[in-house]
Amino acid sequence: MSPRSARLARLSRSVTFSACHRLHSKSLSDEENLKLFGKCNNPNGHGHNYKGRKVISILAPAGFVVVTVLSLQEAIMEPLDHKNLDKDVPYFSEVVSTTENIAVFIWDSLQKLLPQGILYKVEVQETEQNVVVYKGEETIVK
Repeated sequence: MSPRSARLARLSRSVTFSACHRLHSKSLSDEENLKLFGKCNNPNGHGHNYKGRKVISILAPAGFVVVTVLSLQEAIMEPLDHKNLDKDVPYFSEVVSTTENIAVFIWDSLQKLLPQGILYKVEVQETEQNVVVYKGEETIVK
């Protein structure tokens, strides 16, 4: 490979956002929700300081840092930071606001803002122990 050939690199950018939510499925009874989600089903919700990270694949570094900073602001910070996910984000009015679903929401939001095919993965860290990685996979059919 010649020195001028482009090499695939992955650029990672992270942000921290704070949000509250309640884990509660409308398709379950209150008792079933409490059993499934425990203290995370508190009617008044609970909060987290999430860490969101996106990783994009690039062939050349020029210009993409600006794109990645702007897309994080629009896809993560504006819709999610200091929000009640269940009440302030229309997506979560019908989708349980689990970390997995937050990762999917961020993926879908970034896909609309970035050039096609460069988003490699999204990571959302809810706690030191819980991190979700999403790479745009389809759902598993059983």
